[in-house]
Amino acid sequence: MSGIGENQFDTKILSAEDSDALGQAVELLGQGLPVALPTETVYGLAADALSAEAVTRIFEAKGRPANNPLIVHVDSAAMARDCVYAWPSAADQLASAFWPGPLSIVLPKADSIPDIVTAGGVTVAVRCPAHPVMRDVLTRCGFPLAAPSANLSNRVSPTRAQHVSKQLNGRIPLILDGGACEVGIESTVIDLTGEVATILRPGMIGLGQVRELLGDTQVATGPQTGATLKSPGQLPQHYSPKARVVLAGELWEATLGQANADAHVISLEPPAANWDPEKWHEMPSSPDGYARNLYETLHRCDQAGAELILVQPLPTGAEWDAIRDRLTRAANEG
Repeated sequence: MSGIGENQFDTKILSAEDSDALGQAVELLGQGLPVALPTETVYGLAADALSAEAVTRIFEAKGRPANNPLIVHVDSAAMARDCVYAWPSAADQLASAFWPGPLSIVLPKADSIPDIVTAGGVTVAVRCPAHPVMRDVLTRCGFPLAAPSANLSNRVSPTRAQHVSKQLNGRIPLILDGGACEVGIESTVIDLTGEVATILRPGMIGLGQVRELLGDTQVATGPQTGATLKSPGQLPQHYSPKARVVLAGELWEATLGQANADAHVISLEPPAANWDPEKWHEMPSSPDGYARNLYETLHRCDQAGAELILVQPLPTGAEWDAIRDRLTRAANEG
């Protein structure tokens, strides 16, 4: 199979409200081609999760390293069970409480899931998304869809169709435009294959909510060197804009005072009097609002040609953990 090049497709952006557009998406997915679809978290680059050839096209379009596994999206717990070898009671509890929604569950994979989906591992992450467009496409297809974020590898995840187009134009045939994503950052990923349930990637469904349901639950400190990754979002650098991101920490005021005025600022406060308001991005004070606007803001900084982005420290508290995780990985220069 020839690799997907930058100008292989005349990429179309069609409204997800158009039934004909949904039909085109289903047809392309049935042909083994990748399609960008909206979810409540971020836009995903979807392909038939049961076809190694189709999933290979995702990796080619994104330039994604083969050691970074994908999440498999399903339209129901019944479809999820077909993707896994075992479905413990904890999976039933999580699915009943949080599906459809931004939670991915890692379980032993079924033989039907190709190794490329799981980066050669024996487990697979499955999720039932809440976005009606993604759910409609899944039901029409009748097969699960592997769908990482619809962007070039390690770059900022897209929360609008236009973000997808800027990075993947010419690399994929179709983008379904479903408007802005409601959650704005990727799903929580929880691993149920060990003795204790373990959150591998934080998301807007937090540790406290999972503990209320399952009891003893821990948070991973990161994969061991050389270990097979069980889910995406575990690489040290991810979600990065073109600009260098600096987390100012306790030295926020000093860092701001010493910064060149050309720097962009992401802050919970109104613009400083001596700062260009076009380069000062005031964020919502709630974790949900901040998450919803985070990637949109990073994309805006990229579009403005920012070379440096200064980020004000976040409030303490577990409800900010997922946002803190994304910013830390965006700032990591590998």
